[in-house]
Amino acid sequence: MVRGALGNSLACYHSEMGNRDYKEFAADEYYHIYNRGNDKMDIFRNTQDYLNFLERLCVLLGMPRGALGIGSELRTAKLRLRLDSFDAEVFSLVCYCIMPNHFHLLIRQNDEIPISKLILRLATSYSMYFNAKYGHIGHVFQDRFKATHVNNDRYLRYLSAYIHLNPKVAGLTKVASDWEHSSYPEYIGKREGGVCEKDILQEQFSSLRDYQQFVESNVDDIKLRKKIADIVLDE
Repeated sequence: MVRGALGNSLACYHSEMGNRDYKEFAADEYYHIYNRGNDKMDIFRNTQDYLNFLERLCVLLGMPRGALGIGSELRTAKLRLRLDSFDAEVFSLVCYCIMPNHFHLLIRQNDEIPISKLILRLATSYSMYFNAKYGHIGHVFQDRFKATHVNNDRYLRYLSAYIHLNPKVAGLTKVASDWEHSSYPEYIGKREGGVCEKDILQEQFSSLRDYQQFVESNVDDIKLRKKIADIVLDE
């Protein structure tokens, strides 16, 4: 559970926007991390790119081999030889969504090691892969990543819906759970296994269907919030 009193989701959202460039990260706190391609370019161009980014994230988080399925075991084993992973208990991945030109991560920092170290390793590693594959020169990601502190349960629930609905709101899919590069399918039982610590959110709902109804009920509200978020990313 997130510490702090519950508040109106709209008020919570606007109060947090002022803290989007968090520079101080604390143990036992949740953060929404997001960034996009430099000059808004697509940085995930095919299934291999999406999977490569997620595999690097899982390896850095210290997840066990095979966390992404049998097909990824060999690739992640090779990545472990090159990446400086964190111990598995340092961070908890709550949910994620990877889009063509940006990504969203909702992470709990369980230790004194700041999330900024995790994101720096992830961005550097993926940038090297991207530049080598596409012959790109220069920055892959837009400047410094953005971060918002999630300080109550209501905001945590709402933010998970915002992240999971991104593909639908962006018009990439008619059904949010059909977007493969998101944790939403694993949250509603549409995909077996998964890499997220789902108990953090699921304990706040009576069933998977209850969570799905909550997410889908926020579509119109999130369309407005996404417009605000796009403006924020441009600043």
